[in-house]
Amino acid sequence: MPLSFLPIDIGIGGLPSNWWDEINESVKWQDGLFFTLCAAYGLVSLVALIQFIRIELRVPEYGWTTQKVFHLMNFIVNGVRAVMFGFHKLVFLLHPRVLTLLLLDLPGLLFFSTYTLLVLFWAEIYHQARSLPTDKLRLFYFSINGGIYFIQVCIWVYLWIDDNSAVEFLGKIFIAVVSFIAALGFLLYGGRLFFMLRRFPIESKGRRKKLHEVGSVTAICFICFLIRCFMVVLSAFDSVASLDVLDHPVLNLIYYMLVEILPSALVLYILRKLPPKKASAQYHLIH
Repeated sequence: MPLSFLPIDIGIGGLPSNWWDEINESVKWQDGLFFTLCAAYGLVSLVALIQFIRIELRVPEYGWTTQKVFHLMNFIVNGVRAVMFGFHKLVFLLHPRVLTLLLLDLPGLLFFSTYTLLVLFWAEIYHQARSLPTDKLRLFYFSINGGIYFIQVCIWVYLWIDDNSAVEFLGKIFIAVVSFIAALGFLLYGGRLFFMLRRFPIESKGRRKKLHEVGSVTAICFICFLIRCFMVVLSAFDSVASLDVLDHPVLNLIYYMLVEILPSALVLYILRKLPPKKASAQYHLIH
């Protein structure tokens, strides 16, 4: 059992003294912490929606660009999480249990699709700069995402038919692998683009800002997906670290703050700059 979860028996007259257990078992604390997550997700979702509207008003003629899709998906992912934690009592107590797992895991997969869209965008820029073919990059992105959703749906269907603990364990390991793939994607193409920009011979304010943007987003996303990978694996092997139960509100608060809310808020802030009104070679259309 991890050290942080060990009981500390310093109570008086046999009263429970472990603050962690007291908070986890308190209905008021559960409601307070889950409603805090609801409010935080709602705020991030609102920021993403406002940014999406600002971009649409600035360049309505560009259609569906990577930047617009990214902000719209952020709005959806964080909005779904906000609603889910707003109705946490219903979500965590659904029967069959696979419904709870579906509602918890689906936004995580959408988060993966949203942020790997940045990897795709950077890969296209890198390949264009190196005069490498880019025609198969989007096909690869959609194929990877399609395969991941197909496997996850198969896991959910199996758990609906047979609530099997072994399959649930495999489902958590699958989510961990998906998170690790995302972390590697950011490290590979974020790192490549960062070092390519560093070698760029012309020193300019725009180059420095782009270096800071790529470097910061790469580091944030790599760390958040790596933390998700570690935590999901830990929860698969240790029920004390389980994230899909109602009576672990503190752990859920820490986990979702580290792997979704803070990364989303930071990335939205870093990428807050509106696109130029005049068409840019780096402003990609979604065909």
